[in-house]
Amino acid sequence: MTLLSPIKLPELTDPTPYELAQVQRDRLQRVRDQLKAYDLGGCVLFDPTHVRYAIGARNMQVYSARNPARYVFIPAEGPVVLFEWGGCHFLADGLDTIDEVRDATAISYYFNGDKLEPVTERWAAEIDDLMKKTGSKRIGLESATAAAAFALQRLGYTIIDAQEPVERARAIKVPNEIKLIRSSSRAAEDAVRILERHIRPGISENELWSHMHQHVIATDGDYVETRLLASGHRTNPWFAECSPKIIETGEIVALDTDVVGRYGYYADFSRTFLCGQDKPTDAQKNLYRLAYDQVQHNVDILKVGMSFHEYSQKAWRIPDPYVKRRYFALAHGVGMNGEYPYIVHREDIVEKGYDGIIEAGMTLCIESYIGDERGGEGVKLEQQVYLTESGIELITDYHFDDRLLA
Repeated sequence: MTLLSPIKLPELTDPTPYELAQVQRDRLQRVRDQLKAYDLGGCVLFDPTHVRYAIGARNMQVYSARNPARYVFIPAEGPVVLFEWGGCHFLADGLDTIDEVRDATAISYYFNGDKLEPVTERWAAEIDDLMKKTGSKRIGLESATAAAAFALQRLGYTIIDAQEPVERARAIKVPNEIKLIRSSSRAAEDAVRILERHIRPGISENELWSHMHQHVIATDGDYVETRLLASGHRTNPWFAECSPKIIETGEIVALDTDVVGRYGYYADFSRTFLCGQDKPTDAQKNLYRLAYDQVQHNVDILKVGMSFHEYSQKAWRIPDPYVKRRYFALAHGVGMNGEYPYIVHREDIVEKGYDGIIEAGMTLCIESYIGDERGGEGVKLEQQVYLTESGIELITDYHFDDRLLA
């Protein structure tokens, strides 16, 4: 049994080299357009996901996420300069989104010790030289060190958090970007099929999770961002990461993929399974039905032009015993990873929510977690969708557990 969609899932085709190159150029243009919208002369991006989105260049994604030594300078207009690890310049060969590759200046204490201050000043001077060509003293910066920001301020720059314009750029998918997203999703779905076939009494959560991870890497995925797989009592509350626990007959096994897969795109869906050949309990079927109904309802009400707050108010109402342990987001954007927007439950609007408009071109993950605050097992389900002017398309094409949904 699967969720129904107003639009039939299209046949899956990978992008051609021409389409991939055009997607990369279009993504860069979206970043430039947002820089102009925010009146920025340029930006410096360190986040490896932002770098890959903007120019298509990948290098040691996880390592680069915590070491500020690889970055890109993007002006609103003019040449794009990638600052790459020494010896890695060749990795950018063939990318027409990059005009120049230079050696990066590492600006962390790890690399520089007590020489960090002069090295950071040298880094800022090089960025200043590039910014002078834009005629602007407004620059976007993200994921850099505090010392880097202070160094630019001393040179007279007004610094804006570059996360905002880049998130806005990423939220609306460019033509053919959905092909990359679907390709990543299909590979992740195949990985979960392999994982599902290995669910049996006596296997550990860690070993089970490893079967998914292996296929992700074998099919040119990047990495798995979390380890969200749990069984039995560890499914409630949610967010227990996989462990050496042995899975037993009759236990629920819940999974959130969180796969940064093919082409760097996030394949993010959740499923819950039953281990063994025994029939599920009434309690397990009730949990599963509630989670399924929540996802189904919240997909069905999605409409382009709806505000985040309106969506929250019209969302499926969680029964009282499960409200306390609800998933922290009702829905969230997804592209190369979780991204804008982030839509909270009606109970959280005042404290945590912000408003906005659901737009055509967004891809969203619709979330559900049902776990009783008094204990017992819990069920995690999640569906990834694409919003178009003519309706909602499913991205996730993975079955639900018929035994639990009976």
